[in-house]
Amino acid sequence: MKVDAVYENARVFTGSGWTSAVAALHGRIVALGEDAESLSTPRRVDLGGAVVVPGFHDAHNHLAWYGMSLDEVALGGCQHVDEVYDAIAERAREVPPGEWIVGSGYDQNRLVGGHPTRHGLDRVAPDHFVRLKHTSGHMVVVSSNVLAQLDLANVPVGGDVVLDEHGSPTGLLREQAQLLLRPLIYPTPLDTLVRAIDRAGERFLAEGITSVQEAGVGGGLVGESPAEVLAYQQARDRGVLRVRTTLMVSSAMLHDLPHGAGFGLDLGLRSGLGDEWLRIGPMKLFADGSLIGRTAAMHEDFANDPGNRGYFQQPEEELAETILRAHAAGWQIATHAIGDRAISVVLDAYEAALKAHPRQDARHRIEHAAVVSPAQLARIAELGLVPVPQGRFVHEIGDGMVAALGPERESWCYRLRSFLDAGCVLPGSSDRPVVNGAPLLGLADMVRRRTSGGHLLGAAERITPREALRAYTYGSAYAAFREREVGTLEIGKLADLAVLSADPTDEPSLDDVRVLATVVGGELVYERGTTDARP
Repeated sequence: MKVDAVYENARVFTGSGWTSAVAALHGRIVALGEDAESLSTPRRVDLGGAVVVPGFHDAHNHLAWYGMSLDEVALGGCQHVDEVYDAIAERAREVPPGEWIVGSGYDQNRLVGGHPTRHGLDRVAPDHFVRLKHTSGHMVVVSSNVLAQLDLANVPVGGDVVLDEHGSPTGLLREQAQLLLRPLIYPTPLDTLVRAIDRAGERFLAEGITSVQEAGVGGGLVGESPAEVLAYQQARDRGVLRVRTTLMVSSAMLHDLPHGAGFGLDLGLRSGLGDEWLRIGPMKLFADGSLIGRTAAMHEDFANDPGNRGYFQQPEEELAETILRAHAAGWQIATHAIGDRAISVVLDAYEAALKAHPRQDARHRIEHAAVVSPAQLARIAELGLVPVPQGRFVHEIGDGMVAALGPERESWCYRLRSFLDAGCVLPGSSDRPVVNGAPLLGLADMVRRRTSGGHLLGAAERITPREALRAYTYGSAYAAFREREVGTLEIGKLADLAVLSADPTDEPSLDDVRVLATVVGGELVYERGTTDARP
């Protein structure tokens, strides 16, 4: 048999064992090991002893948001609020007056001086409209001339406009209050979205990512356009949808359908429609807010913050009703729930929906599942739910999470080992651009669980490198009902590979592993220059 390509002279980890080569035909794996090496091919790629693993799969990221952030003022490295103002002032000198300046990635937990304010922005960019996105995506700071255009008398339920000691807005809008900006910035032009998808995809391929799940399109806090699915279709038509993409549809886009067709998108579209490159995944909805922003819904007060237990982004009964209707209509559901109070409500809603309309293998998800008590852990497993925590959070924003929870609840934070021991399938994800989304960084943090300040956060929640790799490959595929196509290297599955400089299942090698090449559908789509391809 003649095949399209053979990747050989490698240490190939299939997901369950090791072999030496992979052969691809029409985008799929047709042979492994010696069987692959013996086949005729016009393209034989000598990998020089490199390690090959299944392509990485990020189960929760924001592709378009990340791509657009590459053009924004990067604030993640700022350590003092004055550095934020300096960065905005520098951009103001480059941008014509009257235009927008958008910054992203600041975290008040790491800033001396706390949140920026509208007064500070007015001082450094008085002739521009300024919007600063918090790294969590759950709040934003705007300048006074932006604030003046907002309908502050009608703040949406589930959000708030923060006031200073004099009762005047500081410029900080939290959670659903960010929707007040929609008349000024929504929708994002389709060409802008396509460019963002393209640029993000290039970065992903360089990191060995071959599949992603886009955690919210169409509306809500993370949607960029009501026609956002079209942007992904256009990206594919133009050849710039570089990674396989599953789209989570914002619950704001679902509605009652005529003729008894249920609850969903027009034409009756729901989870599962699509192909190996682009498909509709779960309905995405928000239960609560952010842990580091202290807006997550908690059973007890945040540490050193008396009276603050966060809040829900919609009334609890509406949340439960939306889950019930979506489940009855056949949707997979992905609910953002961070605080333990939010998780309790979501668990009750999932359980009620499954009892009212029994369905095998629904695989409903809890996005983040950040603060989980032992009793909740057992319920998650019993209901067959998929928790989707982010290992990289521990390093980049872990110190802020510890400060918000205090020592009594710290062991409940972003569990990993506990989910596996309970029998859950654990995905790997980043929530990029909230944190750096490179999978190799995420793998290391799932194993080590050290915050950037050096604190060991939940020692009992550490997992092995092999378990972390399985999460970032098979686990993420499972979360999207894609484990029959990707996640392991088996005959008949898609030929999606990450070629690495060292073995990621060997803990001492974690700091030294680099991505050398990425293969999608049998095609070499990224290489660092160390592979040798010959006819």
